[in-house]
Amino acid sequence: MNEKTSSLTIEEKEKFMLEAIKEAKIAEGMNEVPIGAIVVLDGQIIGRGHNLREQSQDASAHAEMYAIREACAAIENWRLERAQLFVTLEPCPMCSGAMILSRVNEVYYGANDPKGGTAGTLMNLLEDERFNHVAYVESGILENECGELLSNFFKKLREEKKLLKNQKKD
Repeated sequence: MNEKTSSLTIEEKEKFMLEAIKEAKIAEGMNEVPIGAIVVLDGQIIGRGHNLREQSQDASAHAEMYAIREACAAIENWRLERAQLFVTLEPCPMCSGAMILSRVNEVYYGANDPKGGTAGTLMNLLEDERFNHVAYVESGILENECGELLSNFFKKLREEKKLLKNQKKD
């Protein structure tokens, strides 16, 4: 059983998740799915990222991947052993794998991902003791705000598609 516990207060968790939300809003402004992530070490943000799959046409262009890359570059080390990662949506298998490989210590996310979440919803890769690294995972940090960003984005997308469809009929 994973014995790790959070090293942060509720206020710190919410403060850092608000920073991840800022990243998600940058993605949204670029017509990307609004997902944002940050990496924190010793109370300082050392990595930021937001979703860029559409802009880059790269399936691996997830917020967490950019935040991890930036954090590793900032400390000139691939090991993020004392770091916390905050992300607005539950990580997918690829991102959870990157967190394991980079040794992220704690992972906090906002909204669950029922279709692809691997930090507790479909499975929990991050706390699976069969891997050589286990992270502490906590969900539901500013869950409503994170979930609403995604819901509103997809609602707007559906409305735009419906409008285009109706314009083609005319």
